[in-house]
Amino acid sequence: MTTVLIDYDSGNLHSAQKAFERMAAEVDAGDVIVTGDPDVVARADRIVLPGDGAFPHCHAELHGISGLADAIRESVERRAVPFMGICVGMQMMGLRGFEYEETPGFGWIDGEIQKITPNDATLPVPHMGWNDLVIDTPHPVLDGLKTGDHAYFVHSWQMKMGDPSQRLAHCDYAGDITAIVGRDTIIGTQFHPEKSQDAGLRMIANFLRWAP
Repeated sequence: MTTVLIDYDSGNLHSAQKAFERMAAEVDAGDVIVTGDPDVVARADRIVLPGDGAFPHCHAELHGISGLADAIRESVERRAVPFMGICVGMQMMGLRGFEYEETPGFGWIDGEIQKITPNDATLPVPHMGWNDLVIDTPHPVLDGLKTGDHAYFVHSWQMKMGDPSQRLAHCDYAGDITAIVGRDTIIGTQFHPEKSQDAGLRMIANFLRWAP
């Protein structure tokens, strides 16, 4: 079994790699490979797409590597490979984003990426730091997690859902913010599971054992 973390110069891969390697060893989930090689991605048993920064930049970097976006799409849409998007990687699972310019996503989740606008104007944006998760829908990757568990967020843009059934969890920041989305063989987290201590590591372990 091979889990690929996509390297496209748009994510803090070091901490993610360490967390996935640690949990893969604990649950005997095979190898974790960091790569932007489309041929390796096309053979992966699981795919993780991280992302930090602006949506258009991440989109451009991903699509700037010949064949990489196609290999991801082929794996998810045709081979039904389990897929996890993290932060902007989750946002790119949606229909489109509006940061600086309208940018298309993969279109797997019925949601659009819009600026965070808390109902309390005194709250800062970006939404940064620890927040409590509210579990909306049970899911195998969320086994062992509960409402009130903490996750670490760093973002100024959020996914506004067109299909609420695809939102698995949210948090409150003077208004609901989508925290986890998913359907079929895909799942995404707006927060960073690799930085979310026990709850995040549990999610990673669950994802590595997930057999949808």
